[in-house]
Amino acid sequence: MPLDFTAIDFETANSSRASACAVGLVKVRGGVVVDRAAWFIRPPAGHDSFSEWNTRVHGIVEADVATAPTWAEQLPDLIAFAAGDTLAAHNARFDMGVIAGACLATFERVPELDYLCSLHVARRTYSLESYRLPVAARAAGFTGFRHHDALADSEACAAIVIHAASRHGAESLDDLARATGTRLTPLVRSAATLTRPAQSA
Repeated sequence: MPLDFTAIDFETANSSRASACAVGLVKVRGGVVVDRAAWFIRPPAGHDSFSEWNTRVHGIVEADVATAPTWAEQLPDLIAFAAGDTLAAHNARFDMGVIAGACLATFERVPELDYLCSLHVARRTYSLESYRLPVAARAAGFTGFRHHDALADSEACAAIVIHAASRHGAESLDDLARATGTRLTPLVRSAATLTRPAQSA
């Protein structure tokens, strides 16, 4: 089974899990990046205010998303890009929580996808002082990217998973999960717990 997956990263407008304002997606086939996509998202009413802190982190302001598709409008595109892949995210609890929270806020069905956390993989692959995305990505040989840019962060996540798989001799995400003592988790099954507060990577 080849190393196929889609890496994903979200930025949010505020502390609400439903406030996704940008997404980055990177498709990997056979351990090679073959496609990328990114777009702004207009958060749903009640979750659409931009906090000064979040804007300071990612640089996105309300005007950037004024004409962007809403969560409900863009969710089919996200699902289509993933094409049934297992998702990979760094500190996946945050990014999967965004999917679950945004679906809950907009009465959309949570996608039936599995996910793997590259943060957990990194902790069981490298010996580092910190496992934050920029540090773990550097260990994987991926440097010079703009942290908190959704596409760049998803590219960094993909690089970590690909490099870690090589280090462990893993030919698939299942192999990598076994080698690192992690697991592929169904998003639907864990959606309720994912909307509890946690820190972004």
